[in-house]
Amino acid sequence: MLTLYIVRHGETEWNQEGRIQGRLNSPLTEKGKRYAQLLGERLRNVEFAEVITSPSERTLETTEIILQGRDLLYQKDGTIMEMDMGPWQGLTKTEIVEKFPDDYDCFMLRPNLYQNEGAETFIEMYKRAENFLDTVKKREVTGNLLVVSHGLFIKSLFLVIKGIPIKDFWTEPTVNGTSLSVVKIESAKMEIVFKGDMSHIKEKSDRSPNREHIRTEVVSKE
Repeated sequence: MLTLYIVRHGETEWNQEGRIQGRLNSPLTEKGKRYAQLLGERLRNVEFAEVITSPSERTLETTEIILQGRDLLYQKDGTIMEMDMGPWQGLTKTEIVEKFPDDYDCFMLRPNLYQNEGAETFIEMYKRAENFLDTVKKREVTGNLLVVSHGLFIKSLFLVIKGIPIKDFWTEPTVNGTSLSVVKIESAKMEIVFKGDMSHIKEKSDRSPNREHIRTEVVSKE
């Protein structure tokens, strides 16, 4: 059996400013670093067979903090990068709505139809999530696999596992920075043990009930 420990990177300066990052990057805030350290302490006794991280700087920084003191190498995998937001990258929501009102409406209300020149579609990101899960299931690795990725991509993983169509993309909540989700994979069966868990954090504002120990049914994939 393979157990995925799926982590979103820590809070960044652009997260704090409300700016879209996509494939661009901004450094972790002190809060992001502190939360990553707390998650590392939480996972201290978990032995990982492999570690896979998005090659974005914010995920690499988060991974290094989590693994601090461990003699573990990690693999960079572009498949689990964040959605490429094209011309929206670096802009705030207000700026996007002002410059791209129709595209933003489609992004939020009709994600299955969303297209923006120079940007990735939800369909393309969804296929990346499918490919990643298929690849993981076909590998001979067993044990625990740490996966450090991004908010929208992690949301896509859960849509794939739960069989939610792209048109309902926004019904799945986006997980918080340094949140932990655990998925067990055995043969064709995938089970979400919990998702978006923030119990390693003391601040109540980042430990809202709908982000902790969210359990779901076993989902079988043939």
